[in-house]
Amino acid sequence: MQVLVTGGAGFIGSHYVRSLLGGAYPAYADADVVVLDLLTYAGTRTNLAPVADDPRLRFVQGDIRDADAVARVMSGTDVVVHFAAESHVDRSIAGAADFVSTNVVGTQVLLQAALQSGVSRFVHVSTDEVYGSIDEGAWPETHPLEPNSPYSASKAGSDLLVRSFHRTHGLPVCITRCSNNYGPHQFPEKVIPLFVTNLLDGKKVPLYGDGLNVRDWLHVDDHCRGIQLVAEKGRDGEVYNIGGGTEFTNKELTLRLIEAVGADESMIEPVADRLGHDRRYSVDWSKIADELGYAPRVPFAQGLAATVRWYRDHRSWWEPLKGGS
Repeated sequence: MQVLVTGGAGFIGSHYVRSLLGGAYPAYADADVVVLDLLTYAGTRTNLAPVADDPRLRFVQGDIRDADAVARVMSGTDVVVHFAAESHVDRSIAGAADFVSTNVVGTQVLLQAALQSGVSRFVHVSTDEVYGSIDEGAWPETHPLEPNSPYSASKAGSDLLVRSFHRTHGLPVCITRCSNNYGPHQFPEKVIPLFVTNLLDGKKVPLYGDGLNVRDWLHVDDHCRGIQLVAEKGRDGEVYNIGGGTEFTNKELTLRLIEAVGADESMIEPVADRLGHDRRYSVDWSKIADELGYAPRVPFAQGLAATVRWYRDHRSWWEPLKGGS
């Protein structure tokens, strides 16, 4: 079996690759893995260092928008797990062009190549942000897509393209939509690694608006296990929400991070709210639980402590990234 992992040098994609090659997914124990990654600012081969010498891994630096490059790596592929994306909301607000190009056009190029190569499963990794904002309750997979940022709009567009290739061509696809991820190797522009590394350097942390925006937190290991369940057993054409079951306001999260690092509330710097800032995200992940047996395993307190410890112990990984971001 050959598995093509796009964006496999990024935060979530590299965790998936390390887990697969490390034996965490027995059904893929003999799989060869091809990683296709452009190595933009958020992807680095150091994320794959623990498995770099595995003979089952082949790394290809390339762009998912490059049809020729995609066709070459798609040859012989059985399963595609598509992580590659521009994913930072603030960057999409500053300029949306790269998000539309990579997330929409790049996904179309991959879908066309997968169709022509006859892959047996295409897993498209998306986000809960495509649903918009919800005041109470949780979104089922059938909720209309109401994205509010250029980033989430581009992901919604890619979701619809994936669905269309199943309905039109019969391509065996599944879509996953996750809540906010955290864990080691996350680029230090996202809130948890940004705040932790700032605090470790004695710098203040910027808290948007009133700090009462709510997010559900999902450890990257739980997310990747959910993706693997979908890759192995998901029903063709279906969408599966993957959640962590742990909701906090941004202020509550900030206070936990401050406590974990041993700082105090004087390190909080209120800043103007993000444009179009969604108030609350919450996914109903009962479908993947009932159909595929998913449940998050990493308690938030344990996962957060381990994440803070990782950043404390890996300055050599994040300091160069912050210097160039």
